[in-house]
Amino acid sequence: MTNYGEILDGTHCFRKTWLAGRLGALTGLIASTYHVVLYTPETTLEGLMRVTKSTVTMATLGAVFAATSCISAELRDAPEDPMNYFIGGCASGAMIGAKTNSFVIGSSACVGLGALAAFVKVGRQQGWTFLVLPRQ
Repeated sequence: MTNYGEILDGTHCFRKTWLAGRLGALTGLIASTYHVVLYTPETTLEGLMRVTKSTVTMATLGAVFAATSCISAELRDAPEDPMNYFIGGCASGAMIGAKTNSFVIGSSACVGLGALAAFVKVGRQQGWTFLVLPRQ
């Protein structure tokens, strides 16, 4: 079970949280590296702090999403319901609001990330194609 999508929702919550946290950390590391390269910090310490802050934030958001959606699937006894992903996305959005100390940002991110996560779940269930590769 190395892929997040291969694990049934509502099972192996620690494993799913670990995988989503790692993916979030990798995403944060890549994005913050680009940010540091494009907007050069004045000191090395400032650059390191930027990279660390973004990496930890994204890892936390991924872990919160996975843990919340997995626990929701367990408690609601509805493992394939897109509402679990909405709840997980909303929890991640609330974390963004807590980080920025803004109710408006948190509630907007809650609705936005929750809807995005639910649409992704519905898309996977119905076999939507998100990325069309060119024919060879």
